Amino acid sequence: MSTEEKFAKLLRIAQPYEALLFDVDGTLADNIHAHKAAYVAVSKEYGIELDPDLIDETAGWPTVAVAREVCNRYDTEFDIEAYSKRKSQIFIEKFIQQTQPIDYVRQVLFENVGKKKIGIVSGGSRSTLNITLDVIDVNGKYDTMVCAGDTKNGKPSPEPFLLCAEQLAVNPQHCLVFEDGDPGVQGAIAAGMGWVRIDQL
Repeated sequence: MSTEEKFAKLLRIAQPYEALLFDVDGTLADNIHAHKAAYVAVSKEYGIELDPDLIDETAGWPTVAVAREVCNRYDTEFDIEAYSKRKSQIFIEKFIQQTQPIDYVRQVLFENVGKKKIGIVSGGSRSTLNITLDVIDVNGKYDTMVCAGDTKNGKPSPEPFLLCAEQLAVNPQHCLVFEDGDPGVQGAIAAGMGWVRIDQL
């Protein structure tokens, strides 16, 4: 399927909904390889040879939750807050400016500005997300953003999605979630929302 066909399909899927909720990393922004590289780099500083597939498995999780999972998988202990801050620092310093938009998804967002409510729902930190959204020219084109720390539980919990719907004043069943990972889809389903995997069109 061409990018034009993917864009047209997503537009059709989005048509009946009042609100569109977008994940960022891997959905609006083509930066999963960069995030993986940052996780591998920070893990190396902690003496861990990280398998980057772990980052695919935990797509959408807050960074501290991924850090906790690294501790579990590699049977080690470290300060997960310090690890998370360092990972974000490496990502911003080395990789963030290389981020490209996933055009056919971003175009759906652009097409619906002023027509539907638009929310951002991500497991990333607000500071990193603001830079990413700036690099891909999406800043200022959405109504609200829910990110790491805004809810007690992150994806796959429905909490971030339900908070976003509440902030947009839209019933969850009238919201469509754009995702690229299982945790986000699980959260959308639990929230009673429609969903689409942009990587499986």
